[in-house]
Amino acid sequence: MADILTKAQRSRLMGRVAHFNTPAEIKVRQVLHSLGYRFRLHRNDLPGRPDIVLPRLKKAIFVHGCFWHRHHCRKATTPKSNVDYWNNKFAENVRRDKRVIAELLSLGWEPMVVWECETRDIDALSRSLSTFLSA
Repeated sequence: MADILTKAQRSRLMGRVAHFNTPAEIKVRQVLHSLGYRFRLHRNDLPGRPDIVLPRLKKAIFVHGCFWHRHHCRKATTPKSNVDYWNNKFAENVRRDKRVIAELLSLGWEPMVVWECETRDIDALSRSLSTFLSA
């Protein structure tokens, strides 16, 4: 069955998408907390307003949704209606993500991206966060 929605339906659907405190972000925060790390959330004085910031370590973590930030997994589908709009939207998101990472690096911060689909395996997530934070 095709996923064709009217403009009003699509707008209403996309308007309900959470920007902060998503389930994936909460899982990452829980794992960090269980590892003994304390952090700050959504610091707007840093480029891209990272989801999780560890100021003492100068590390920033972004929890990206696979759909919006175009991860190469099954969640990164493209809506069937208004395809040109969505392709431009997704391309701009990817460009912005690259620019933000470069800005953080130039300021001496070390960024990490955790993809939404990676939060399903808590053990693997814990290992990757531990490796990132201990480096």
